[in-house]
Amino acid sequence: MHTVLIQTDTAVAAELRPGEAATFGRGAEDVPVDIVVADRAVSRLAGRIEAVEDYWHISNLSADRTYVVENPEGGGEFVKVPPLRIGMPVPFEFSRVILPAEHGTTGFLVFAPEHGYGTAASLGSGATTMNVFPLDRTAKYFLILVALCEARLRDPSSTVVPTVPQLIERLAGHHLTRSGVNFHIDYLARNKLKVKQADEAGKADWQRTALINLALRFDLVTDADLRLLP
Repeated sequence: MHTVLIQTDTAVAAELRPGEAATFGRGAEDVPVDIVVADRAVSRLAGRIEAVEDYWHISNLSADRTYVVENPEGGGEFVKVPPLRIGMPVPFEFSRVILPAEHGTTGFLVFAPEHGYGTAASLGSGATTMNVFPLDRTAKYFLILVALCEARLRDPSSTVVPTVPQLIERLAGHHLTRSGVNFHIDYLARNKLKVKQADEAGKADWQRTALINLALRFDLVTDADLRLLP
């Protein structure tokens, strides 16, 4: 059974079983590669991908380029692959490998098999474990949190931090006011997620930025929650 599938913009480029590997890069007559990334800024032999059970390793064979592997389905999750890093495990089931290119970036997709999960451990006796992030997903404040995170959920590289007027416009039909949105944001920051202001005092959007970062880091808001938006 194939465990890792590699896809370019046009077609499936490779299918790997555990222990099998595929090289990628610009290639040349004397430097054949399995996955051709036809860009003048990409090394002839840029890297290698190896299938390992239900995950995979990436090796960066470039001496001076850092690569990025991002999770297109996550909240801005990514890992950096520094030059000459060999056998770096990638934790995502669905990944986009991004390489510096002549005009921006280029790359390809990697699909790994669905990861396995165990069952929850026995609760045992004693005090109940505290709920660190007690969010009510039916509350209006959660809807505002989803709207805050929307841009990053749709594009992990986005740096957009929606303003209060933009949130009101995005959630048209919910009869929100500026003071109401500010109240919900402050309530989330102080009571629900307990975010703290960074050293950059005076930044007006620090609460919204901190809420986005925390919510996406711990999967408090995911792609599935976008269906709550108008």
